[in-house]
Amino acid sequence: MSQNVILKSNKYGINLILNEDIAFDELLAAVAEKFREAGGFFKDAKMALSFEGRQLSAAQEQQIIDTISENSNVSIVCIVENDAIREQILKGLLEGPPEDACSTGQFYKGTLRSGQFLECERSIIVLGDVNPGAKIISQGNVVILGALKGNAYAGAGGDNQAFIAALDMDPVQLKIGDVIGRSADKAMWSGNKKKKKAEPVVEPQVAIVKDDNIYIEPITKGLLNNL
Repeated sequence: MSQNVILKSNKYGINLILNEDIAFDELLAAVAEKFREAGGFFKDAKMALSFEGRQLSAAQEQQIIDTISENSNVSIVCIVENDAIREQILKGLLEGPPEDACSTGQFYKGTLRSGQFLECERSIIVLGDVNPGAKIISQGNVVILGALKGNAYAGAGGDNQAFIAALDMDPVQLKIGDVIGRSADKAMWSGNKKKKKAEPVVEPQVAIVKDDNIYIEPITKGLLNNL
């Protein structure tokens, strides 16, 4: 049973490699066993979770999260796809700012739905989606560990050096400092979407201000180092 679930971890997340040839109930039992064995190693860690090797429905993903919670003290903060770029994002987000930083960010766990509004005086990390009709405003940076499909405003105090990042970037409107970008703006979408709008590229992206325009670019290790 131990080979039905292979657990790979780093400081920021857990990747579960799952056997696709066994029944799901058997897989859950293997997950439970694996996390009981590793309970002392993880302790009370807060981590992201990714899956590999098997297609899962949303309900099955939730069952696996519940099984992890029941058999360990690990807290799963979000589910992400398994690749190196997302690991770099999680590294920056879950470590947080250095202890001597003049200000820190804050977390919001949950999805912002149409009509909901979130405003904060510091950088904000949303563990969820920002749906169409929802709006988020931050004096600092905005990071969405999910889909950004509503409106986001970073650098609300006039900071054009702020940024907005999301695992799935498809907003109605962005604003950074005093620069506004809308989904129809060519500059805002330069280089990060396929020609066919019906098939958008889903990848971690960041919005920044360059030459008085908002540009959305794929997140790379080099770009993260320069933010």
